[in-house]
Amino acid sequence: MKILIAGDWHSDLHEEPVYRSLVQLGHEVVAFPWFRYFRTAPGPLNGALSLLKRAENKYLVGPDLARLNADLLALIARQQPAAVLVYRGTHIHARTLRRMRQAAPRSVLAGYNNDDPFAPNQFPRLFRHFLEGVPEYDVILAYRHRNLEDYRRAGARRVELLRSWFVPERNHHVHLGPTEREAYECDVAFVGHYENDGRVEHLEAVLQRGWRLRLYGPDWNGVIPASSPLARLGPIRAVWGEEYNKALCGAKIALCFLSKLNRDTYTRRCFEIPATRTMMVSEYSEDLAGLYQPGVEAEFFLGKDDMLRKIERYLADDALRVSVAERGWRRVHAGGHDVVSRMRQLVTQLEAISLSK
Repeated sequence: MKILIAGDWHSDLHEEPVYRSLVQLGHEVVAFPWFRYFRTAPGPLNGALSLLKRAENKYLVGPDLARLNADLLALIARQQPAAVLVYRGTHIHARTLRRMRQAAPRSVLAGYNNDDPFAPNQFPRLFRHFLEGVPEYDVILAYRHRNLEDYRRAGARRVELLRSWFVPERNHHVHLGPTEREAYECDVAFVGHYENDGRVEHLEAVLQRGWRLRLYGPDWNGVIPASSPLARLGPIRAVWGEEYNKALCGAKIALCFLSKLNRDTYTRRCFEIPATRTMMVSEYSEDLAGLYQPGVEAEFFLGKDDMLRKIERYLADDALRVSVAERGWRRVHAGGHDVVSRMRQLVTQLEAISLSK
C-alpha cells in the first residue's frame, strides 16, 4: 500500500515512528514534512525573514502556508497514493483537501490529531483550518473516546479511535551504570509538562514526605514560586530520546498526570512508562483502569492523599513494586500498544475504507 504522510515533522516523536513502522510493515511510504517551509538558514541577513516565517507558522497565514498547501496537493496528484495521512493538520486548508479528492479520487484521506481541538481552553486559531477540514476527510482518527462524538458533530464522515503508542526502540528497560544511577535514580519521577491542574501540589507533597523526587519537562521554570519545595529542583529541564528513557528507568515509581487542557483519560506516557519496566502510578480514569488491572499491572490514585498512600506502600515493598512493574510491562506488549501494532490497526482501517470507495 502506498501511503503519504503529511505532518510538521519538527521532532522524531510523532510522524517519524509512524513512517518507520509502516515501512517495517512493508508499505511504500512518502513523507511530506512541512516544518521546512518555516525555517531559514542562519545568518544576520535572515533575521527579519525568520521572524516573518515564525509568525506565519504561529498564526497560520501567509505565502509559505499557501506554498505548503500547493506543494502537498501537487505531490498527491503525482504520487496517487492509496492513502493520505495528515498528522495534526493545523496547516492544511479545507479547500486543499477538497482538491485532493479531485486530484486523487481513489486515495483515502485520513486526519489524525493527538490534541483535543474541542477542549474549552484550547486556542481557537490553532485548530481553525483543521476543524474546517474535518468534513473533507474520509476518516478522522480520534486520539481519545471523548472526541469521537465531537468529530461527528463537526461533520466527520467517519470516525475511528486510534490511541497513541510506545516505540520499543525508544521506550525499553536499560540497566544504568554508576554515573547514570547518580544522575537518574530516585524514588519518584515525573516526566511531563507543567499544567495548572493540581500536579504542582501533588509533587510538592512527594517532596514534603521526604522521598527523592526527580522532575523533568517543559514549562516549569518561571511558574514555580520560590517558596515551593519544587524550587530547589530547578532549573528543571526537558529530557528526550535515550535520556528520557533513562529518567524513567532510574525511578522506582513514575507518576502520570492526565492533561485537563486536553481532557485526557489516558496519555502516551501511560504506555511508555510500563514499557520501561518501571512501575506506573497514575491519576485514575475509567479508561486507564480498563487498560491495566489496578494494583496488578499499574496503580491509580484519586487525589493527593491517595497518591501518597500508594507511593508509601510500594516504596516499602520492593517485591510487590517490581511484580506490578513486570506485569505492566507484559500488559503493554500483549495489548498491542507498540507503534507497529498501532500502524497495523491503522492500515486495516484504511484498507476497509478503500474497498468502499
